[in-house]
Amino acid sequence: MSVTLVLPCYNPPAGWEQTICSRYEEFNSLSGEQAELVIVMDGGNQASQANAITFLEQRIKQLRLVRYSENRGKGYAIRQGVSVAAGDLIIYTDVDFPYTCASIYSIYQGLKSDEYDVGVGVKNEAYYAHVPYMRRLISRFLRFLIRIFLSMPVTDTQCGLKGFRKTVAPLFLDTTIDRYLFDLEFIRNCFKTKKFRVKAIPVALNENVHFRSMDYRILLPEMLNFVKLLFK
Repeated sequence: MSVTLVLPCYNPPAGWEQTICSRYEEFNSLSGEQAELVIVMDGGNQASQANAITFLEQRIKQLRLVRYSENRGKGYAIRQGVSVAAGDLIIYTDVDFPYTCASIYSIYQGLKSDEYDVGVGVKNEAYYAHVPYMRRLISRFLRFLIRIFLSMPVTDTQCGLKGFRKTVAPLFLDTTIDRYLFDLEFIRNCFKTKKFRVKAIPVALNENVHFRSMDYRILLPEMLNFVKLLFK
């Protein structure tokens, strides 16, 4: 079965193109596939990335770029990538590939062998040892809210690694949240429809992963998005 990897990209760190090539080749080696790679340039200073884009285009034949000028948010970006994905299986993660290729392959393998329709990466305790204190606190508080108010079997909805079969793509594209809680909206919709098999898959971080500083201005809008989900 063919597979598409979708990466949202907004002002990526220096050397991101080398990281992508390395991880992409490693995934292809594990899977035996030549994956389609969709990179969504979610606004930002794209002119400064011209050399990096040329580097990627020269090395990855299956590369597809989606570009627009205004930063719209991670959820919006991944929807744009999913909408053009050609693969039978679709996996998305962050542009710096923070999770091990073994973790990505684990989700791919489960989808390919038809164990489930949606694979949801879930973080282990080792993950939180790498996370700044406030991020850890917010993540655990959100999981508490999900458990209390949404009663879903999976409470770790915000891990940046998920995959699904092409048949699930229309449900993903029905999400409306443009920023971080799009993951929660998607997983909740999966459980509400009861049409798809969802499985939580333990994943691991690569060593020396660096987290960007958090923009705390997003907290209020995302809290409002959470409240909207309660009444949707």
